[in-house]
Amino acid sequence: MAFVLWSKNYAPLLPHLDELDALGYRMLFHFTINGLPKAFEPRVPDAADMVECARTLSHRYGADAVLWRYDPVLISSITDRQYHLNRFRELCTALEGAVNRCYFSFVVFHNKVQRNASALRRETGIVLHDLPTADRVEIANALADIAFEHGIEMLSCCGDYLLGGTIKKAHCTDAALLLRLYPDRIRRLVEVPTREGCGCCECTDIGAYDTCPHRCMYCYANSRVQTALRSYERHDPRSDMLDRSIPVLSRESSAEHEERHDSYDLTLGLF
Repeated sequence: MAFVLWSKNYAPLLPHLDELDALGYRMLFHFTINGLPKAFEPRVPDAADMVECARTLSHRYGADAVLWRYDPVLISSITDRQYHLNRFRELCTALEGAVNRCYFSFVVFHNKVQRNASALRRETGIVLHDLPTADRVEIANALADIAFEHGIEMLSCCGDYLLGGTIKKAHCTDAALLLRLYPDRIRRLVEVPTREGCGCCECTDIGAYDTCPHRCMYCYANSRVQTALRSYERHDPRSDMLDRSIPVLSRESSAEHEERHDSYDLTLGLF
């Protein structure tokens, strides 16, 4: 068995790694480091601190086990194309040698995101932009060129229209990678996509929606900020469940998954 973990902050996990290793668990770490302005990620730790955390994990488990996510690419009146090229280059420079892959996608304007975007515009004047396909492709290729300079492979998550050149299809729960890293623990897994464009293999999801306190305005996994904060506050770290009042994630219909897609602090158990 192995765990594929998603988070924007692994610092609280670091003191427990010795115990997890001693118990024989094998892990992959999807680590979202965007470094966006606080208007978009108000409670996410500073990117420089998270880069150091990623380097710590990489030193311990290897660069193949730390999967950097620059996700989502959010274009706005304060984060335009040039902003992302500059920020991405800074992060690539800082993470060079510590990661081999970068997973990315563009913001999907589901109802929750549109609601948050409208509130943000009223409160701050910041405007989000839903780019046409041609502009997304151009930005994606520019990012991929920067990543290539630093020895980092770019993988598009559920965005097959971006594939080509140095951009490959993402398999976020990657059967081939898991089998290569942990051949003694992983049986052969088959691809079981959760939605159009997904390349993930079979897994058992043990995360839950409405539990993340980061308050990212582009999040699709929290229905309301206060609901997520209440769930987080109710969590008992000694319990074997995140919150007994919250249903565990399950395979959903395509429409449901599109609307709820992409919590950045979910844990996936692979068997």
